[in-house]
Amino acid sequence: MKDIDETRAPLLDHLIELRRRLLWSLAALAGAFGVCLYFAKPIFAFLVQPLLKAGQGKLIYTDIFEAFFVNVKVAFFAAIMVAFPVIASQIWKFVAPGLYRNEKQALLPFLIMTPVLFAMGAALAYYLAMPIALHFLLGFQGNVGGVQQEALPGIGNYLNFVTKFMFGFGVAFLTPVLLMLLERAGIVTRDQLVRGRRYAIVIVFVVAAVLTPPDIVSQLLLATPLVLLYEFALIAIWFTEKRRKKQASATAAEEA
Repeated sequence: MKDIDETRAPLLDHLIELRRRLLWSLAALAGAFGVCLYFAKPIFAFLVQPLLKAGQGKLIYTDIFEAFFVNVKVAFFAAIMVAFPVIASQIWKFVAPGLYRNEKQALLPFLIMTPVLFAMGAALAYYLAMPIALHFLLGFQGNVGGVQQEALPGIGNYLNFVTKFMFGFGVAFLTPVLLMLLERAGIVTRDQLVRGRRYAIVIVFVVAAVLTPPDIVSQLLLATPLVLLYEFALIAIWFTEKRRKKQASATAAEEA
């Protein structure tokens, strides 16, 4: 029991500590939101670059409040990204005192990997998937039966499109973290994941079909990295299993 923190606080103290961590997290989110709201237009200007590169130079809004609420949504979207390290650190500070040393060593890498993998997924969506998807979706413009068909996307609709893509890809890229946590918790084993590889690939392509437009290129842009990340998770789990076996052998040798 020496590996765990000596402090065994009663329930009230835990609730006070939880309130403090929540207040710090909310303060970080509110501060980030204020800053991001001030820079909402430059942030949105960054988000519309894929649309501009796809050849669409106009966004419209039909609701008088729509432009204002888009700025608020952009600020909140950016604030979550900016404040996430602070929020994650507060979660860790609340949970860590109740963990053993080996549990801390096991969970800390997952906490570090989460924002990195999420950023990789969001970057893939922004720089590759979104331009291709927009090029496909805007390709329906033109003359149809003598009628000129023109795309006039609304700013609210476009923001929903962007956030869906970036959050979808970002969350999808957390697959290795999820699989490794499930294995660490004993819910699944590496052998089960290996045997279920074919089903996982089917699920990956279903997810890619849901999150991307109905063109094969966009689906492959998401599905291919997810399959590779699944294989990466299997390799990482193999290394962690090997390390745990060595530690168990060393512990048994010391006790003997």
